[in-house]
Order: sequence, then structure tokens, then C-alpha cells
Amino acid sequence: MSRSRTDKAVAMLILFLLILVLAAACALAVRGVRAEVRTATDPLLVPESFFAPQSLEGVLCGQLMDGGITRRQYLRSMEGIAARDEQRHPLVVPWHLGAGEE
Repeated sequence: MSRSRTDKAVAMLILFLLILVLAAACALAVRGVRAEVRTATDPLLVPESFFAPQSLEGVLCGQLMDGGITRRQYLRSMEGIAARDEQRHPLVVPWHLGAGEE
């Protein structure tokens, strides 16, 4: 074997060993993380307020689903909310602008 072929073989061997060590380190790291996940037996505690409605629409929807109000009452309430929202925040469409223009 010539000197350059020997150098290439040694370089390839070193590279192979480096890749092998990195693969083993990754495998051990993943194995440790999985073991930690298995030992964590505490259930996730979510506060009840997280599931509470955050808007009037949500409250109405909850009442409708629980049977607290009828469908007609729900629709009337939503109409009132929509009318109030239209008065407070009217939708303005810029008709003078064409498509893609600003």
C-alpha cells in the first residue's frame, strides 16, 4: 500500500469511528429521555377556568348545548350581538380599490 492510500484508509476509519460514537451518544440520549418520560406519572392538571367561555357568544353556546335556552332564544341573542357589534365596529370596505391594490 502506498502512503496516500494508507492515509485515506486511516481517515476513513477515524470518520467511521466518529460517526459510530455520535450515533451511540444519540441513542443513549434518546433512551434517557424516554426513561424520564416513563417515570413522570403526574397527570396534567388543567384549571377549570381554562375551559370557561371567554366571550358572550361562548356563554350563549354553552347555554344552548346545556339546554338552558332554546334555539330561537340563541338566534335572537346572536342577532342582538351582531347588531350591537355592527354599531360599535362597522365594517368598512374600501370600494375604490381594485383587486391587489393598496
